Amino acid sequence: MYFALTLVLAAPPLADVPAPRLLGELVELKTGTGTLYGTFDLPAKPGPWPVVLLHAGSGPTNRDGNGPLTRTDNLKMVGRALAAKGIAVLRIDKRGVGASASALAKEEDVRVETYAADVLAWVSLLRNDTRFTKLGYIGHSEGALIGLVAAQDAKFDAIVSLCGPGRPLQVVLREQLKRGLPDDLYKQSDTILTELEAGRAVKEAPKSLAALFRPSVQPYLISMFKHDPAKLAAGVSAPFLIVSGSTDIQVSAADAKCLGDANTSARVVTVEGMNHVLKVVPKTDRADQLPSYSDPSLALHPKLVPELVGFFTKSLSGK
Repeated sequence: MYFALTLVLAAPPLADVPAPRLLGELVELKTGTGTLYGTFDLPAKPGPWPVVLLHAGSGPTNRDGNGPLTRTDNLKMVGRALAAKGIAVLRIDKRGVGASASALAKEEDVRVETYAADVLAWVSLLRNDTRFTKLGYIGHSEGALIGLVAAQDAKFDAIVSLCGPGRPLQVVLREQLKRGLPDDLYKQSDTILTELEAGRAVKEAPKSLAALFRPSVQPYLISMFKHDPAKLAAGVSAPFLIVSGSTDIQVSAADAKCLGDANTSARVVTVEGMNHVLKVVPKTDRADQLPSYSDPSLALHPKLVPELVGFFTKSLSGK
């Protein structure tokens, strides 16, 4: 999830989640600055299996797809749904989030390249696990960009951009902020974005924008602004699936088109009536969208999993 919408969401109450029907296996990855944690969703049938690394989006979104201000269980649902179809999934808490929180000492130390390096470490762990055959990647939202940054070195056998950006983050942020802020506040945010684009930190930001532009997160934003997802997508040689939702109010289908135009070998799919958190929401009004960000009982859009299963069944077949 991108930062802008996060600012307006109210924290929902936590709810009890039923025990998994499929085998969930906890996994640890030791790094030089702390341990990262994740969960395997493993098929019921005997392996070896193809495996998919599933990466969450921006902010404090954990391996289940939840954060302090959101509760969707969307990534947990994706993992279990793929496992039910014979595809193993590793869902991770990225550095600084969830169980991996202690692996990041200071927020100002993280860069997009930090997360990309962690992806490479997880890839090494998966490729050395004899239970798995070919390796795929799903990046949701900002996780798609992180995957594209890592892709050249990771050498994924297949990659999915799931509601991922196709334009530089600052372009998408400007769109979101222009829709959600009064004109005077938007002008201030635009000035800050211009400075960050130039690689210059801003000492002070309006209090109402502090969650987005606080000093400790500015180094990360500066690192993000250096990357153009479309240029990165052009370099992907593995099978590539680009999925967007027609009612996604955070990352539009225009972003998927940018990625597809950059990589004409990719398959581009727009799921009608799917929003950014992968749920069925037919309308783009904020009032219609917000309940899906705090109701984990809502199922995934029914057309999403068949698209993912069909893509990975073909692209990850064999050894």
